[in-house]
Amino acid sequence: MPEWLTQAGLAGTPEPDIVSGFCDRCVAAGLPLARAQVFIDTLHPVHEGRLFRWGHDPSEAPLMDYGRTSLDPLAPSGSYPLDAVAAERWRLSPFYKMLQTGELMLRRRVTAATVDEFVLLPELLAAGMTDYVAIITRFAADGVIGEMDGVYSSWATRAPDGFTDAHIEALESVVPYLALAIKAISLARMTETLLETYLGRDAGHRVLSGRIVRGVAERIDAVVWFSDLRGFTRITDTTPKQVIPLLSDYFDVIVSAIEKHGGDVLKLIGDGTLAIFTGADRAAACDMALSATIAARQGVAELKKRRAQAGKPITDMYLGLHVGEVFFGNVGSRERLDFTVIGPAVNEASRIAAMCRSLDQPVLMSAAFAEVGNLKQRVVSVGRYALRGVTHAQELFTLDPDG
Repeated sequence: MPEWLTQAGLAGTPEPDIVSGFCDRCVAAGLPLARAQVFIDTLHPVHEGRLFRWGHDPSEAPLMDYGRTSLDPLAPSGSYPLDAVAAERWRLSPFYKMLQTGELMLRRRVTAATVDEFVLLPELLAAGMTDYVAIITRFAADGVIGEMDGVYSSWATRAPDGFTDAHIEALESVVPYLALAIKAISLARMTETLLETYLGRDAGHRVLSGRIVRGVAERIDAVVWFSDLRGFTRITDTTPKQVIPLLSDYFDVIVSAIEKHGGDVLKLIGDGTLAIFTGADRAAACDMALSATIAARQGVAELKKRRAQAGKPITDMYLGLHVGEVFFGNVGSRERLDFTVIGPAVNEASRIAAMCRSLDQPVLMSAAFAEVGNLKQRVVSVGRYALRGVTHAQELFTLDPDG
């Protein structure tokens, strides 16, 4: 068993398959398992952890990402949803008690006399289980990441006499190997999640593939998206406690629209969003960016209605779009790097976005962007303007309200 778990962990076998393979091998070796659950905390902006199940009803998925079971006292209200059902089950679980007492193993015979102690025992009794064991496999202090301090597992049997002492001893000896394999896979998954969350999907994949050498950048053709929020400074000054929830709401809409239509968000700069779109060709990238623009504007309009009805401050999005060559790669010091885009096209997109205020337009795009494909049939010119830091005056376009 340890050898198989080692190979599974090194091979990156998905966690549900590891748990299933482990349980199947235990049964084949004479351990009368009927049901198992293994879960581990994770580092994810929405989910608190992952649960892996074996031997349950087929309607229950072998993998479940669960929400928050407790609130961070430092987090603003509404920053992430509390999974009330999961939270209540957690407080009434054997593992919660074990964390209070410091126990690493808890065993209960499943009988009518014991079912009132934990919320899951009546469910086990109804399923015909006779014995239950919970195990916490702790990580060393240096191995704790975020709230991930160990692997939690539970094991149940339908054997008439329950588990024997030899069965319990066998479980205690092999579960740490299972925990190590689960931790290895989970760490790899969390690394990818964190890189995508903080760097963006494409940049995260590039960094994870080893493109982390300082000063190495790739020249690419891309649409550059630069957006920010109208009157953000005023909102910050007048309702400072509302700033973080407001940003979270608006970023949720804007970033979702960008990613849904194939874009990659590279930075959230205060109230601003820097993103790029790359495609098979320039026309495809511009079409993706335009679709994201329309979706983001619709999403922001709906968000404004919801927030206004709730009495919360509202704002709008300014957006500048440009297309051209950029350098995409690592910039920074030896100790601190940033994976980003630089170049004249990025500067122009920023300047175009800034012109939205002066021209009172929610969206402005460069001539280079508007001239691609059939976009000129969907946009109208707002005139030629000098952009700060740009040599020549640029003709700017906005979406045709009648297009």
